[in-house]
Amino acid sequence: MSTDAIVLLKNDHKEILKTFKDFEKLGPDAHVRKGQLVNRMIELLTVHTYIENEVMYPRVRELLPELEDDVLESYEEHHVADVLVMELVAMKPDAERFTAKTTVLIENVRHHIEEEEKEWFPQVREGLGRKQLQEIGAEMAEAKARAPRTPAAPSALKKTIDAVVK
Repeated sequence: MSTDAIVLLKNDHKEILKTFKDFEKLGPDAHVRKGQLVNRMIELLTVHTYIENEVMYPRVRELLPELEDDVLESYEEHHVADVLVMELVAMKPDAERFTAKTTVLIENVRHHIEEEEKEWFPQVREGLGRKQLQEIGAEMAEAKARAPRTPAAPSALKKTIDAVVK
């Protein structure tokens, strides 16, 4: 399996997008299955944002400072997704706004994925060599093994917010 950082992130994107499509195919009364899929989305997004926030974004900021504005925007897009995820965690699948909130999460994450894959990844690939991308990918694979599977505990969330705000 490739340890190229961009390949790893694109593989995550495929799995996340498949979960979104599966959710969107369901009818309005498929509450149990919707709940299961949202739980899976939350796990996938929690792990994915963790490896990006902890490894990919800091390394790109360090190695390609000209992309800092893009990285900061990505942190903010993750923050919006985190807020929606935290709200979904507290909701029951048959709640009136559960499907609507999930749809907003899906729309936001799709936009983020599209920007990354069409604009940001090509710039990162051009700016970093194959060896650097493989090193970052190896760091990401290690981080993925220890990544939380559910939304951050308050102390971990505070650490992430502090890192973004500075």
